[in-house]
Amino acid sequence: MDGTNALGDFLRARRGLVRPEDVGLRSGGLRRVPGLRREEVAMLAGISSDYYLRLEQGRDRNPSVQVLEAVARVLGLDADATAYLLALTQPRPSGAGPAGGGRSRSAGRGRGAAALAAVPVSILQLIDGWSDHPAYVQSKLTDVLAVNRLCAALSPNYAVGVNLLRAVFLDPAERELRRDWEEATEEAVATLRARVGPDVDDPALRELVGELSVRSDRFRRLWARHDVRPRHGLVRRLRHPRVGDIELHSDKLTIDGTEGLTLVVFHTEPGSRSAEQLKILGSLAAPAHDQETDRAPDGGRAPEP
Repeated sequence: MDGTNALGDFLRARRGLVRPEDVGLRSGGLRRVPGLRREEVAMLAGISSDYYLRLEQGRDRNPSVQVLEAVARVLGLDADATAYLLALTQPRPSGAGPAGGGRSRSAGRGRGAAALAAVPVSILQLIDGWSDHPAYVQSKLTDVLAVNRLCAALSPNYAVGVNLLRAVFLDPAERELRRDWEEATEEAVATLRARVGPDVDDPALRELVGELSVRSDRFRRLWARHDVRPRHGLVRRLRHPRVGDIELHSDKLTIDGTEGLTLVVFHTEPGSRSAEQLKILGSLAAPAHDQETDRAPDGGRAPEP
């Protein structure tokens, strides 16, 4: 991943996804590259071909908002992708730290594992007190920093030190677990771009993207698309080996006072089959002493006081 010309990389990738007929142009004739030609984007945006070429080559990194918005309209970018495009041209503060910075402790999990930012104690107490809501905390680059017992019962990869992006693309068990694996992987890459924003030259991000690009063809293709999609509430569809198919609503909440940490909470529709299955999973995951609390020594129910 080359972060030296993030603007040009983004423009080239998005230009390649637009068909001529999508913008009212004839698609006939031999085209050496997919999507629109540079001169076509320039014409439709009302700028010169030479100026657009300078944008893609990184020779003009301070274009006006009007120019970028015109290009965004030609490329069919939505509001989120347009905001991302504008952010790519903004100067970054000197000495900006890596994604997911702050106080850290070593993940201790394999070569090149990123430092993990400290989770506020109040958040740890909050999720540990939830017996009916799976929850975990992740860094900007999807390193798991904290997890409660019920969430850990969903997958072995919900564990401190695991990078969820790496797990979902490289662990075959995750593909078996996720009935919506195709959708989930597409969403994961697009939301990663939204989270890191213009910080594409962060060393930890470069290492993660480099590894996944080598080891996963699907990741490499999705990353090359430069899709941008901030995370919204969605439904996760799992096929759990112990309780069967289960649907979980997933919501992400930004943790104030941290650098990019997010609290992820799962919940089910009240009274649904998934709610019952989650309750069963919680019972299976409970420590043995909790399960035996209400039993007499002979295995029967303890007498009422």
